[in-house]
Amino acid sequence: MKIYTKTGDNGTTSLVGGKRVSKTDARIEAYGTVDELNSFIGLMLSIIQTDVCDTGNIRWIQQKLFNIGGCLATDTATMQLPESCRISQSDVTRLEGMIDAVQEGLPQQRSFILPGGTQAAAYAHVARTVCRRAERLIAGLPDNCKAPCELACFMNRLSDFLFVLARRINYFAGVEEKIWQNF
Repeated sequence: MKIYTKTGDNGTTSLVGGKRVSKTDARIEAYGTVDELNSFIGLMLSIIQTDVCDTGNIRWIQQKLFNIGGCLATDTATMQLPESCRISQSDVTRLEGMIDAVQEGLPQQRSFILPGGTQAAAYAHVARTVCRRAERLIAGLPDNCKAPCELACFMNRLSDFLFVLARRINYFAGVEEKIWQNF
């Protein structure tokens, strides 16, 4: 099977269910940004020290991001959302537990922190900002293709996770956080 189909040469793509939409459609922008986020997380994961956090949890996040992409790509007007594309409250709760675990032992945050530090922490910060953009795009979807509220909660918690993960990576590497100074 060839990877190219030529069906998108005219600037359209198919949603799950067969409906053709513009490649600039809000849904395509949203799930494309989720895909970009997943790629940055993969980049971060390729260099992260495994003693800093449970990389299995990060792989779980990547799997959930594929579920979110599937949810956003499904035309629910013509078909039911597959169970495999759903994000549940238990997924949000698990992510909250991961945030608590990663944040444990970190110094209390007293200021805004400038993104950076180690390469892995910098990638986590980039992933965090891409996550926030995806969250805004998802929130801005038209009413006829709104995402389930658990999906929005998951994306919100994910950006928090990536922030504390960046802090943890720097802390374990002995890299001092640079704080924002209002001159």
